[in-house]
Amino acid sequence: MQRRQFLSLLSGIGMVYATRSFAATAPGGGMVTIIQFSDDGKPLGRATLAKVYKDAEWKKRLSPLAYHVTREQGTERAFSQPGHDRHEPGLYRCVCCDNALFDAATKYDSGTGWPSFWQPIAAENVREHEDRLFGMVRTEVRCTLCDAHLGHVFNDGPKPTGLRYCMNTVALRFVPKSK
Repeated sequence: MQRRQFLSLLSGIGMVYATRSFAATAPGGGMVTIIQFSDDGKPLGRATLAKVYKDAEWKKRLSPLAYHVTREQGTERAFSQPGHDRHEPGLYRCVCCDNALFDAATKYDSGTGWPSFWQPIAAENVREHEDRLFGMVRTEVRCTLCDAHLGHVFNDGPKPTGLRYCMNTVALRFVPKSK
């Protein structure tokens, strides 16, 4: 079985079984520190903010797939979402809370069918968590500000980091760089 077929199979399984909900997480969840960015990718500085929790709003505002992925730790099917192969300059923000996550300058074509980046825009803006779902040990990536499930990070990426932040397209909102 080729890697692409294996990943597609895993994403299909994830759609059916990955339904751990973050909706039960207690509102408030404390304070977090992130680096804020303008839409053109310029750092605006460090900010300490209350964790964002808007489950009722997210259920209304997000598509069912985006809600499933970000709030219930689901996975979209590989190659299924428009924008997975976007290559324009810009910024990727969290679809739930608008936290800046990735600069398009760090995006590359991993051949997996999901947007892949070799590093986040700021280490403070994402957090990593061990994921043992499906009998595998992976490193899950979540938005620091709202705990949205974004995807996973793997050690098979390009230089300079050697990392592949493999994100779900529906978890990200692309902001094109203004000219």
